[in-house]
Amino acid sequence: MQQSHAYNDTSLELTAKILDAKARKNLSFEDLVEGTGLGLAYVTAALLGQHPLPENAANVIGKKLDLDADSVARLQIIPLRGSLSGVPTDPTIYRFYEMIQIYGTTLKALVHEQFGDGIISAINFKLDMKKVEDPEGGHRAVITLDGKFLPLRPF
Repeated sequence: MQQSHAYNDTSLELTAKILDAKARKNLSFEDLVEGTGLGLAYVTAALLGQHPLPENAANVIGKKLDLDADSVARLQIIPLRGSLSGVPTDPTIYRFYEMIQIYGTTLKALVHEQFGDGIISAINFKLDMKKVEDPEGGHRAVITLDGKFLPLRPF
């Protein structure tokens, strides 16, 4: 039977345990995703407390991190999602906030113009990030947000 968290407290404790084990074993999120059959962004979000893992994936990661049976079981519980409130203070996260502050209304206008009234799902969703060379030197981050459009249904 599927279970669901009602509060973030237990997820935060498990996330701290996971990040500690990941660091002690010098593993990357890519190392952890191997053998799960899931995508890097999904597994990373799950390990940070934002998604449940299927039993098989939870077991694979549990073995890699030497997690106890209780922690492996807790990885499978549907979390209370949402990890931020207010304006973020971490510079990396703040830049995403800044992007939405600047381009949020543009994205909204274009979504509604091209699709109609509705939203882009963050549940039926895919996320990908690639590091690419910048022709002007250095690197660029190419981030793809791929969400299903859900039209407003008048009632």
